[in-house]
Amino acid sequence: MKYLLMMFTWWNGQTLNTWVHTALHGVPVGEDEFGNRYYRSKKIDPALGFERRWVIYKGYAEGSMTPPGWYGWLHHTVATPPTEENYTPREWQLPHLPNLTGTPEAWRPPGSTLRANARPHATGDYEAWSPEG
Repeated sequence: MKYLLMMFTWWNGQTLNTWVHTALHGVPVGEDEFGNRYYRSKKIDPALGFERRWVIYKGYAEGSMTPPGWYGWLHHTVATPPTEENYTPREWQLPHLPNLTGTPEAWRPPGSTLRANARPHATGDYEAWSPEG
């Protein structure tokens, strides 16, 4: 069943081709707190001039499940992966949260029809358009 999922679902972990490519050309770098695994290429890409980096998501492939440290490493903002550095977050830094859009925990702005409380009453400064005049 696992291999059928790998052949037919690109959004669930990795595809069969990604698995083969990672096995042949990838070097494991580390794993984050969500179980996502990070890899770098064995050789420098001659077309790019630098190594390729990628992530294999655990479960559903959602880009917002990449923590900030790993995001910076994937996008070549920092050279050292979070597993090789001694980083402690500052007291004002909040823990990573995934994208909550489409979930009950999503932020609803004031006045949204999806908000639990009632919309504010109209102030009377709006006049509806009518085609007669």
